[in-house]
Parts: sequence; C-alpha cells; structure tokens
Amino acid sequence: MFIEQAFKGNNTWWRVLITVLICAGIFIVNFVTYLFMSKEQLNQAYEMLDDVPKNLALAINLIPFAFLLGLLFMMVYFLQKRNIISLTTARPKIDFGRILFSFGLVLIVSIFSFAVTYSMDSSFIVWNFDPINFTILLALSLLLFPFQIGFEEYLFRGYLMQQIGIIAKNRWFPLLFTSLIFGLFHSANPEVDKMGYGIMVFYVGTGLLLGIMTLMDDSIELALGFHLGNNLIAALLLTADYSALQTDALFKYTGEENSISVLNEMMVSILFTYPAFLYILSKKYHWTNWKERLTGKISAGSNPNV
Repeated sequence: MFIEQAFKGNNTWWRVLITVLICAGIFIVNFVTYLFMSKEQLNQAYEMLDDVPKNLALAINLIPFAFLLGLLFMMVYFLQKRNIISLTTARPKIDFGRILFSFGLVLIVSIFSFAVTYSMDSSFIVWNFDPINFTILLALSLLLFPFQIGFEEYLFRGYLMQQIGIIAKNRWFPLLFTSLIFGLFHSANPEVDKMGYGIMVFYVGTGLLLGIMTLMDDSIELALGFHLGNNLIAALLLTADYSALQTDALFKYTGEENSISVLNEMMVSILFTYPAFLYILSKKYHWTNWKERLTGKISAGSNPNV
C-alpha cells in the first residue's frame, strides 16, 4: 500500500532529516519569518508585492518550485535509493488517467459554481479580460503551476506522509499531521492577514481532503489533479485584492473584504463540496474498507530489506 512504499528505500534518520530540511526549507523559513514580522512589516511586504506586475510576480513566486521538485526527486532517488513511482503510487506505474479525471472534475464543479454565483448576483464581479496579459498568464500557469502543485503534493502527501507513517506505524497520524502542517505553511498568504485565522480551517480541510484521496486510492494521482485544477481556476477565473494570487484573471471581485461571507463559502466547500468529491471518486474507483485505509496500522512486511 502507499505508505509502505517508504520501506523500499534507505530510511536512515539523517537521510530523512536532510531531505526534509532542504526540501521543506522554503516553507519553514517563510513560516518562521511570518511569525516574527510585525503587522506593519507584513503590510509593507504586501504593498511591495502589489507594485510588481502581476504576471512577473506570479513567475517569481512559482519558478523556485521547479527547482525544489527536481531537488526532492534527486534526494529521494540518490540519497534514499527509491524510485519516483514509489513516491507517487503503490501501483506498478503512474496512472495519468486518474490525474486527468480529478483535474477535469474540479474544473467542471468550479466553473459551474461560479456560473451559478454570477447568475444570482454579479454586482461585485466585473469582466477583467485583457488579451495580452491573460495570454501571458495562461502560458505561465500551464507551464509553472504543475511544478508548484507537484512539489507540494510530493512533499506533503508523498514524502512526509510516507515517512511519518512508517515512524508512527499507523495511517491516521500522518493524515492529520500533514493536513495540519499543510495549513500552517499557508498561514503567510495575504488573505489570512486580511480575513483572519478562521480561513486556516479551509487550508487544513483541503489538506485533509487531499490526504484522504491519497490513502484511499494508494497514490497521490487524484490529489495532483485536484490541486492543479483548483490552482488554475484560482489564477485564471476570478481574482480579488485580498487573494493569495493576484492575477489578470477573466473576472475580478470588487466588493469589500468580507471575512464572514468568505468563511461561509469555504465552509460550504468543506462540509458539502469536498464530501461530494470523495463520494464521486469512491464510486469511480470502487473504494472500500475506509476505516482500515484511513486509520489502520503500518507494517514492514512489504519491505524487501527488512
């Protein structure tokens, strides 16, 4: 099964520690810096970002993830003697059909939800299309977002979930722990500062959804597709001054920042939309034995080196 794939590699403690510190360093430094910055310093940092052209800021933000993903792959392959397939799935090969299905499902649901919202009340949603800027945005998004979501999924749902799982010797702890740190490492996003820490429930909940997908399907393929579709929609469809992604999207929300309405929308996603996603995927891929897959024990029986 998926977590047990870690037993195929060399899990000497110092190899794991070096990999985590180097590959997760960008999140750790960002999180620690955020904790020690004053409110005034944070506002100054966000104002500086606002002065950078949106497409340039997006590229600067996403390009490092390409190097980080390559670094993670190299360290797992050379330092821990594991192939990338074992970091992706418990099956013999990567199923790109799963990635595409999850990706398409997110696009359909997100566009439909936006269309319903727009038809009900479009007073604060304006057409923001600029042919040149949007074309550049589209090219950057298709080129760079796969590296960003790939790194986050391979790090959190792949490497960390597997390594924490074989240490804890169960499935529930790595599921909850990786979901929590996934949320915490997004705490420096601008909307957290503007909307309050209640929005962290959404990030942790999203991490939990992606973790459940991973454990139930024995792979990160569905999580990769979901995460990619979600981020592309966030970048290309609708932008707002308080969002983490400031882009030249097709539409822009011009209303006042309203933490209550935003939190309500996110709670709807967590309580209704996310369970619906899991239900559709469970029927599509015939998931069974939920309790064992999400909370069962981990054994080293599949490790050829034990």
